[in-house]
Amino acid sequence: MSSSCKSGQCGSGQQSACKSKEAVNARQNLNVDQALGKIRHKIMVMSGKGGVGKSTVAVNLAAGLARAGFRVGLMDVDLHGPDVCRMLNLKEPFAGSLEDGKMPPWRAGDNLLVMSLENMMQDRDDPIIWRGPLKNQAIRQFIADVAWGELDYLVIDAPPGTGDEPMTVAQMIKDAKALVVTTPQRVALADVRKSLNFCKHVKLEVLGLVENMSGYVCPHCGKTSDLFKTGGGEELAKSSDLPFLGRIPLDPRIMLAGDEGTPYLTGGGESPAITALNDMVTAVMRALPVGAPAAAAAPPPMAAAPTCGCQGACDPNRCDC
Repeated sequence: MSSSCKSGQCGSGQQSACKSKEAVNARQNLNVDQALGKIRHKIMVMSGKGGVGKSTVAVNLAAGLARAGFRVGLMDVDLHGPDVCRMLNLKEPFAGSLEDGKMPPWRAGDNLLVMSLENMMQDRDDPIIWRGPLKNQAIRQFIADVAWGELDYLVIDAPPGTGDEPMTVAQMIKDAKALVVTTPQRVALADVRKSLNFCKHVKLEVLGLVENMSGYVCPHCGKTSDLFKTGGGEELAKSSDLPFLGRIPLDPRIMLAGDEGTPYLTGGGESPAITALNDMVTAVMRALPVGAPAAAAAPPPMAAAPTCGCQGACDPNRCDC
């Protein structure tokens, strides 16, 4: 994600210091700290297992916060199965780096910025065959090297489970909060307990639990029936002494909205699912207040101060360090 030093700008001794591992880490750590310092609240949406609608919750949460007037970032760290861009119908190829070397995120509306590995993939159907170190570095660069600017909320869509990606987020973003998604079944709840224990181990505060697919909304009559049971997530929240952020019923129109690239919450209309999603967004805003929404504004690119061995003789955003 970075290019090499401009020839002739560094002496041989400076290049050696510039490319040292310590200089690399110091400069990137500074960029990470600068970026995170401009983001008020960070929310990692996670789950103990796949198939619970975690990305649907993350996308609609981000879209709902943006619709309320807040400046929101949506970062997809599900590197092996990124779905956020497809669910927001973002197809434009990576536009290249800004003047300071940072990457411009996609803009999905006035207040919503999006970053995903699919920004940089020529073929979205190519598999990502990466081990832990590469995944960890990619997530660091999603924060350090992306022009997020000032945000009220950063919503992070993590892959299921408790592996490299959520661990990297928890270690890098110390003030992040976890929003845990489950379905009502006992099998899903058993996996969610592992996620909650993961949060305890890494000292990641849990913002609350969301029970997704809690009942089924009939597309004909609009009534809700308990197709997959209901109430399991709320019971787990109570037994774990955690906030319960609401039940979202299974609605076929949510699936269709995701396929069409339009978040269901922003599509208009009324349904039990829209009411539940709005209630979830409201609960998050109450738990993590930021005051009155700021006016929409393009995020200014952030220039990092030089910290490498070049002592500013080269462009730190174009240097291998």
